[in-house]
Parts: sequence; C-alpha cells; structure tokens
Amino acid sequence: MNAKDSKRKSGTDCERLANMTDEEIDYSDIPPLDEEFFEKGKLRMPEKRLTTVPIDTDILEWFKSHERYEIIMNSALRMYMEAQCGKGQHPDVA
Repeated sequence: MNAKDSKRKSGTDCERLANMTDEEIDYSDIPPLDEEFFEKGKLRMPEKRLTTVPIDTDILEWFKSHERYEIIMNSALRMYMEAQCGKGQHPDVA
C-alpha cells in the first residue's frame, strides 16, 4: 500500500454491513467445515520470545492506552515486516 492508496475512499457500504444480521450474510461461496477438516486441522501459533526494546515514551503510552496493547504492538510490527517482505526485503530470521 502506498500513500495514494491510503487516500482513496473505500467503496464499501460500511453502515449497511454493520447493520446486517447473520441471516442476511451470504455464505454460499464458503464450504461448510466438516469433521474431516477438524480432524486434519492443526493449530499453529508463532513462537513468542520475551525481549527488551527501547521505545519512545509517547509511543509506548499510546499503545498502553489500548486494551491488550502488547498484541496490538506485535501486530503492527508484523504488518511492517510483511510490507517490507513484499518489497523484496525478506527478513533473515535464524
């Protein structure tokens, strides 16, 4: 995503979507999950490592003002990493 993309207005009717009931949602293109799916499925969680990173006070306080801020910070870092990977800058992770 670039600066031009972020200024573009979404064509999504967010108000209509927010007011839809579950019954009004069309799931016809999504196959039902059967027993086989759950038997073969595996939960994969990324490995976590506790670390110490110096962060500007104002940035940390802003994140801490949100519930579950550690998860939000991790997500923000992941989105940045994935954006860089898309530019051919794949991280070398040992």
